[in-house]
Amino acid sequence: MQESFLSFLAENLRLFFSYTGFYNATPGHFAMIFFGLLFIFLAIRYEFEPMLLIPIGFGILIGNIPFKDAGLQLGIYEEGSVFNILYQGVTSGWYPPLIFLGIGAMTDFSALISNPKLMLIGASAQFGIFGAYIIALQLGGFEPNQAGAIGIIGGADGPTAIFLSSKLAPNLMGAIAVSAYSYMALVPIIQPPFMRLLTTPKERLIRMKSPRAVSSTEKIIFPIVGLLLTCFLVPSGLPLLGMLFFGNLIKESGVTRRLAETARGPLIDTITILLGITVGASTQATQFLTLSSIKIFCLGALSFVIATCAGVLFVKFFNLFLREGNKINPLIGNAGVSAVPDSARISQVVGMEYDSTNYLLMHAMGPNVAGVIGSAVAAGILLGFLG
Repeated sequence: MQESFLSFLAENLRLFFSYTGFYNATPGHFAMIFFGLLFIFLAIRYEFEPMLLIPIGFGILIGNIPFKDAGLQLGIYEEGSVFNILYQGVTSGWYPPLIFLGIGAMTDFSALISNPKLMLIGASAQFGIFGAYIIALQLGGFEPNQAGAIGIIGGADGPTAIFLSSKLAPNLMGAIAVSAYSYMALVPIIQPPFMRLLTTPKERLIRMKSPRAVSSTEKIIFPIVGLLLTCFLVPSGLPLLGMLFFGNLIKESGVTRRLAETARGPLIDTITILLGITVGASTQATQFLTLSSIKIFCLGALSFVIATCAGVLFVKFFNLFLREGNKINPLIGNAGVSAVPDSARISQVVGMEYDSTNYLLMHAMGPNVAGVIGSAVAAGILLGFLG
């Protein structure tokens, strides 16, 4: 009797151990857990986009707890599980428009309104998106719709990348989303070397005229005109652009302060938490650690570098047609990507290395917010002919 009881107990312990993470773990799970911890470390130690990297990093930890399928609905890919339900906001593409609503309610377009030609810098930086799209097609291994979703990483706009990949390449969404947010966080590391490489000492010292004061009427008219112009041109960008400009209108109207405060506060914070956790949890080692993911990270980095360089080089080219005194400091060209306001801050930081009294931030915010619009327009274009 005692022997049978011990055998029964041993069998139950063996069965219990077979369901633990220790038993089911693979080197891939440990590799992804390492990357999750790295994201959390970078966010806390160096404050690299902590609002994004901490939820994503912790989500990676959650998604890579290995378990044996016992009919339990635990993981993000198990139909009906809590994480699967929350992840539907990503796969269905309704988290990104809500984030754009909050971004619109936080954004001041004054720098762009006062100097509309800065819109061209934001447009030029989107060359990184289409450049990476072409390169992805040439490399092979990706369908045109997948190449388009990968290229959007160059816009340095996580919500746009998630929105487009949910429509064009749902199977690659995890790698594309993590790549996009990673490069957004690494803006302070990636951009400055290329900004210095592509500019001369003289160009870095260019002083720009102070932007003119913008009236409240102009601020109210801008989101309405912006919506009509961009969405009549690219109707497929309406989910993102519509919410962006609506958020900006409730901010600038002056009569919907509660709505604006909700959009840029509790709403965007809640959606950011849910999006970060679920995107991170979608990076299960069995789904994520593939050759395609490695290619996506490489192409994403290339796309981001191309976008940065295109913005700086465009300013240098544009200056050829501007009179002395009206020239643009090429160091704000990097701000054409949609990483608001980090890339604008980098323009300021690099500029002050060469002239501590030359404040570029107010000028860099122009192409920076133009980049937000530009990336959404680029996503609409890609969705229009690839969707």
